[in-house]
Amino acid sequence: MATIPVRPGKLRRAAEEIEQHTGLRVQIIGGALLMSPPRRGKHAGTVRCLRERIGPQLPTDLDVYESSSIALPDDQDDYATPDLLVLPTEWAGEDDWLADSRGVVLAVEVTPTPSRVTHIATKTSWYAIAGVPVLLAVDPRKGAWTLHTHPRDGEYQGVLHGKYGEAVPLPSPLPAELDTSGLPLYAPRR
Repeated sequence: MATIPVRPGKLRRAAEEIEQHTGLRVQIIGGALLMSPPRRGKHAGTVRCLRERIGPQLPTDLDVYESSSIALPDDQDDYATPDLLVLPTEWAGEDDWLADSRGVVLAVEVTPTPSRVTHIATKTSWYAIAGVPVLLAVDPRKGAWTLHTHPRDGEYQGVLHGKYGEAVPLPSPLPAELDTSGLPLYAPRR
């Protein structure tokens, strides 16, 4: 991931141009452009596994979405694009590409490979500031997960760590537990 500072007011346009011309995934976190390459196979595989495990257990008024972005309240030029989002099913009929953070039930971030992990703490704070009630960070480098809940004053008050194979206890209306056994692991660095 790389960040490029851009003058305020032109961020959205710069992000859209970069995405269009490079294929990079671009987000605006804290006023800086955050770019990452397309997902690698195991990253995409982790996202697919989580989507398949969460989706069927959701109430009928919720669904799992990929490639959707969340706007920071009161600043449409600041947005994040998590790997997965749980939103009301009505989102599928929206024309807008930015979801209101107040409608998000769960955001899931899969930690990228080691060379691209520098902005995870910044993004976690961003989600807390945006008021996303539940953030699940999954780390295929370590075979671990972190559940963040109860955002207040820009920080998550509840933080629970676990390892692959241990179920993630999710709050209602999400499934009671999320199975993490068998999630893909990145190969060890050489």
